[in-house]
Amino acid sequence: MSGNRAAVRYAKAILDLATSKGFALEVNNDMTLIAKTIQDNAELASFIANPTLKIEIKNNALLEVFKDTTAVTKSLFQLLLENKRFELLDKIAVQYTKLYDEANGVEVATVTTAIAITTELEAKVLAKAATLTSKKVILKNIVDPAIIGGFILRIGDKQYNASVANSLLTLKRELSN
Repeated sequence: MSGNRAAVRYAKAILDLATSKGFALEVNNDMTLIAKTIQDNAELASFIANPTLKIEIKNNALLEVFKDTTAVTKSLFQLLLENKRFELLDKIAVQYTKLYDEANGVEVATVTTAIAITTELEAKVLAKAATLTSKKVILKNIVDPAIIGGFILRIGDKQYNASVANSLLTLKRELSN
C-alpha cells in the first residue's frame, strides 16, 4: 500500500510540474507509453524491479528506451534515481494518467465483452456511458469470453451488467428459489 501512496505523490508532483510548464498533455502521452511498455514487456518490468542492478544502469536504460519523452518525464527518471524508487515507475505512470484524466474532466469507462467491440457497438456503449456521467468518456475494451455475450460497463464506481452470463446467473437464482 505504501508503494501506491508514494506513486500517487510522485504522480501529483509530476502533474503539477508538467502543468506549470505547459506540458501536461505531452507528459500524459509519455506516461501512457511508459505504462503500456512496462505492462506489455515482462523483461523490462523485471529489469526495473531487479534490486541487484545498479540504479544508474536502470536510469541509462530507461533514458535510452524512452529517449523521445519530454524533459519533465526525464526529470522523473532522475528523481527516481536519486530516491532509489525505480520500481514505482509503472505505478506512477498509471496514477499520472488517472490524475490527468480527472483534472481534465475525462472518465475512463471499461467495457468488458466476449469479443472485441465494433465501432457500431462502441458508439452504442458510449451513448449509454454518457447517460451515467456528465464527464467526457473514453472507452477501454477488455475481452473476456466468460461473459458469453452482451457487455459489462464500468464507469467509476458504477456498473451496468448486460452480459449473458449475468442473465443466466440471475435465472439460475430465480429457479433455485
